[in-house]
Amino acid sequence: MTLVLGPLYSGKKAFACKLLHCDESELSHYAVWNVQERAAAAENLEQLAEELVGYQVVISTEVGGGVVPVDAEQRAAREAAGRLNCLLAQRADTVVRVFYGLPLILKGSLPQ
Repeated sequence: MTLVLGPLYSGKKAFACKLLHCDESELSHYAVWNVQERAAAAENLEQLAEELVGYQVVISTEVGGGVVPVDAEQRAAREAAGRLNCLLAQRADTVVRVFYGLPLILKGSLPQ
């Protein structure tokens, strides 16, 4: 599994499409995105991580930067997203951070 991380609108989906040689309309056959939202609702992050590693590509928006929310529920959701990203990064063969459309390999390597 390849984990693709980055801020909102940083080019994560476009990068995943290039990686998978598909267009965005086909992406849902190979990838899952916005997993940070699933983390917020999950009762068991380990179980969620195990479920997500079945996809070729998992795309997660980084939500931990910036001002810490005042609302306790939003803080908990942010915490869950960060913990899920850690679990996914441990399980992933490749971890890529996309920033301004530029991929930075954090773990593993991309297929040739």
